[in-house]
Formats: sequence, C-alpha cells, structure tokens
Amino acid sequence: MIRCIKNLLCLVVPLLLAGCEGILDGLYDEPQPIVAREGQIVVDASDWGTWHYIDFNRPDSIQSHPIPTILTGETDGKSGQYLYWFDVWGEGIRKNEFREFTPCDAQCDPEEWAIAVHRNNVRTNGGEVLETSFSSMDELPETSEPFHNMRFTPDEWSENEVWDSQEQMLLCLIPSQGINVNKVLSSWLTMDIPPMPPAFTRNPHVFILRLKDGTYAALQLANYVSPSGVKCYLTINYKYPY
Repeated sequence: MIRCIKNLLCLVVPLLLAGCEGILDGLYDEPQPIVAREGQIVVDASDWGTWHYIDFNRPDSIQSHPIPTILTGETDGKSGQYLYWFDVWGEGIRKNEFREFTPCDAQCDPEEWAIAVHRNNVRTNGGEVLETSFSSMDELPETSEPFHNMRFTPDEWSENEVWDSQEQMLLCLIPSQGINVNKVLSSWLTMDIPPMPPAFTRNPHVFILRLKDGTYAALQLANYVSPSGVKCYLTINYKYPY
C-alpha cells in the first residue's frame, strides 16, 4: 500500500508542478534597473574603493577611478590611508581616534568633472555648495541669481569620512582616504552607527553648486537605494546650467 502511494505521488506531484507553472512568474524576477529620466543621473556609488566622476556636460559618461591604497611614486606627505578606531559598538562613530597613517598615491582625477561620489561622500572640482530650504526642483527660482550673494562652502580636508575598506570593521578599525570632500553636499546622505547595520538618512533639500568656472547647478538626491536594496545607489536630480 505504501509503495502504491509513493508511486502515485511520483505521478501526481510533477503534474501539479506543471499545472502551477506560470502562477508564481514574476515573484522572483530580477528587479528592474532604475532608468534615469531627463534631468536625472543614476550612479551605483556603493563600492567602497571607487570614486565616480560626473560631468554635467556629459551626464551619461560617468568615469570611475579607484582609491589608491599603495605608494608607487613620491609621497606628498598627505595623501594616503588614515586608520581610525571608531566606537562602533559603543557610543557610535562620532567617537573616534586616529591610529596610523599609510602614505599612498594621490587620487587620480579625470580632466573634466563637476562632482565625484563615493558612497555617502561627495567632492567638487574646485566648486562651492549652498544648501537651500527647497525640497523640490520645481520650487526653485527660475535662475540661480537669488543665491549668488549667499554663503557657499568649498571642499574641506577629511581623514576619517571616506571609508574605503570593511576588513577590520569588527575590530572597530576603519581606514579612510585622506582627501577633500564637500561636507555640505555630502549631507544629502548621512550614515549613523549604531544601529547595525548602519542607518542612512536622506536630506531632501536642493543644493546649489557653484562650479569653478562660475556657472551654477542645482542638485537633489532623489533616492539612494537600488531596486535590489543596495544602499548608496544614487539617483540625482540636477539642473545645469542653472
């Protein structure tokens, strides 16, 4: 009797599975990629070891350059890896202490670029940034002229914010690239530890970038999560020239 039941199941189960084919179609499909609309740039900036360079004159041609981790030539005494201890399991990453410095090559930048992104970090190419109170690109004045006499902030030197390796994180030791970053524009995405995993917070405000050639751009972080849930996958609204 048991053998008969087993034989019956061997016949019925494949038929049931065949009959169900198509019912679950779509539940496990790969998420569709984000397609940039006009006035948008999409860039996967989640890699810990890479800067991604954006030129508003060629927004579809994003260039990626690795963060140097070795020294191949003369040291400038400043560029390199700064190892910090962070109180990851205690008071949080705002409590940190310097441990050691390893000189490395300086960051290799392309010839033409306006901003560069690395996870929740942003640099400008000699530009300055102003945070506005607007939360929509549609709310902006028609031109950037009302902002021209306001206070813009240039990039500043950082030694413990551009995290570029996770290898020693469980020991609370995280190396960072020493490099100039724009702390105002970087505030469009903040990261907090604790909790673990880190909590990200998006700043919805529109930022005004004054480029080194005197032109202006309006920027807003619209999203920072990919369809598959990857953080620091950036969708950027922009208007250039503005």
